[in-house]
Amino acid sequence: MTDPALLTALTRIADSLERMAPKPARADALDKADVHYWDGATESLHPITNPSGVPLRLLRGLDRQIAPVLANTRHFARGFPANNVMLWGARGMGKSSLVKAALTAINTEQRERGEAPLALIEIPRDALASLPRLLALLRQTSRRCILFCDDLSFESQDADYKSLKSVLDGGVAGRPDNVLLYATSNRRHLMPRDMIENETGSAINPSEAIEEKVSLSDRFGLWIGLYGATQDDYLAIVNAYATDRNLPIDTEELRRRALQWAMARGSRSGRVAAQFIDNLSAELST
Repeated sequence: MTDPALLTALTRIADSLERMAPKPARADALDKADVHYWDGATESLHPITNPSGVPLRLLRGLDRQIAPVLANTRHFARGFPANNVMLWGARGMGKSSLVKAALTAINTEQRERGEAPLALIEIPRDALASLPRLLALLRQTSRRCILFCDDLSFESQDADYKSLKSVLDGGVAGRPDNVLLYATSNRRHLMPRDMIENETGSAINPSEAIEEKVSLSDRFGLWIGLYGATQDDYLAIVNAYATDRNLPIDTEELRRRALQWAMARGSRSGRVAAQFIDNLSAELST
């Protein structure tokens, strides 16, 4: 015979665990914000009400890269055919900033037209295994969504690239019409060169081994490279940030200090420019 007190205690524990357990994600969660984060462990969507990012006007030296990203995103937002996008290249040159800035710009256009804005859903690299469940969720909504995977790359013995490849192009269910994938990477083919080369040593057919590894990048219809900044590009970014913040500093002094900062860092990029401006803003405020 079951002890009533024990049964009551077990019932309370079960109720507590049920309250603590994350509720399954619902498609209407997308209505809460334009930017969301996908938690693969709990398979839940978290709205980001104040996402980080910079406006397009501050992304200097990237006109050639901005134009196709904007056009592709605009086509997708308005229901036309569009491509998955891969932004690859040098560190700190604004790959992820460009994705977020393009979303903001296109959503502004959409709202001015009285049409639905896009949703950006960031999916971390280690949550790719849960991607099929996220896609199943997004099939339940008509809102057009961009899945964003920042710093995407794969290492040896990493099989997630196969599931991602299948989702992008070759799966039976296919990718929902209301979903695109935008990704950034420091590697053009998403995998280290030694991983591709080592595969040829043990493969029966070396060319097939290489094709297997690099074919994932072929699933991205739009490849856009961002390269290291020239000195003029770097200074243009610095000047744009300084003007945006109304920093009280002479143009020549700004140039001299910006170049000193870049020399000390051994790099010129949008990230280095932003770090310099943050430091300079603090100095001029004290």
